[in-house]
Amino acid sequence: MNKETVLEEFARATEVPDEELDLSKTAFLIASMQYPDLDFEHEFGVLDSIAAGASRWITEDMEALQAVNALSRWLFDDLGFAGNHDDYYDPKNSYLNDLLDLRLGIPISLSLLYIEVGRRVGVPLVGIGMPGHFLVRHRDEESLFIDPFHKGILLSVDECRKRFHKMTNNSVPWEAGHLAPIRNRDFIARMLRNLKTIYVRKEDFIQVLWVMNMLVALLPDAAEERRDRGLIHHRLGSDTEALEDLRWFASTRHPGSKDEFLEKLIGDLMGLRGKQRST
Repeated sequence: MNKETVLEEFARATEVPDEELDLSKTAFLIASMQYPDLDFEHEFGVLDSIAAGASRWITEDMEALQAVNALSRWLFDDLGFAGNHDDYYDPKNSYLNDLLDLRLGIPISLSLLYIEVGRRVGVPLVGIGMPGHFLVRHRDEESLFIDPFHKGILLSVDECRKRFHKMTNNSVPWEAGHLAPIRNRDFIARMLRNLKTIYVRKEDFIQVLWVMNMLVALLPDAAEERRDRGLIHHRLGSDTEALEDLRWFASTRHPGSKDEFLEKLIGDLMGLRGKQRST
């Protein structure tokens, strides 16, 4: 699929109610922006095969703790999935097909794998969007947190809080809401924002733009994403598209707020468009 077709498919896949949003399908659509010839049937087959292996160790009568321990042993000890501590910002860590192939990922991609394999074998799991470090929780056990980036170790609420304070150097106050389950839509948005950050670091602004297109399709009312896409359009010389996004963003702001840089940029772009029309 070309990128325009992928974006159309992504928009259709994510315009459903949140509980119907298919995390693995959406993740493969994100990956197909980088891999246009991605074989979805093959990739789903790999996921199903991993789940079939896990089902040998997980039974319906297992308690939650037993089930997640069995799932973690299968994924991390037997199959060797692991967090990529050495090259954290490699974009391959964020693409589900690369994760299945290389068995290296970051917290959110490993969490998606954990949840999707769990779903296939009857272990209900939810994503926990703790700032700075994504986790997984058993749906029915509110104090049972799993860290897929560190081989599925189990964390208590207190251990999650300590890890959060360590990551933030005690500069950010702890809130109980940090351990609340995250919506599927917000799960995908966080994956895309990770990729956005990665490609900005690499100064690959063409890829940044396609990631931003997906974010805007996913969250059409997110003003900051529309602003950022406008700035990327401007950087790439697409001033008509930049003006459209930046004017949309400006229309959502509180009348009393001011951003002199954006106001000047919008004025410059409008002036440029006026000159083009007069020639």
